[in-house]
Amino acid sequence: MDVKRARELHESRLMRLANVTGVGTGRDEHSGVDVIVVFVTRKVPRDRLRAEDVVPAQLEGVPVRVLAIGDVSAHDQER
Repeated sequence: MDVKRARELHESRLMRLANVTGVGTGRDEHSGVDVIVVFVTRKVPRDRLRAEDVVPAQLEGVPVRVLAIGDVSAHDQER
């Protein structure tokens, strides 16, 4: 399945998981394969997450990568 279609199918569910702040698509830096990227505030060991909050390793056959980006907030832009 196409990476963008797989993301569209699962984005709303992924956004409800603990620590998830965004979902996108990208390319794995090592293999060059298209992946779904799940942005989180911080990575948490699997054994410390509830089973329903674990990000799956793949969706619709598309690999999933988790990227910790810290806290996200909007800032006013002065002009």
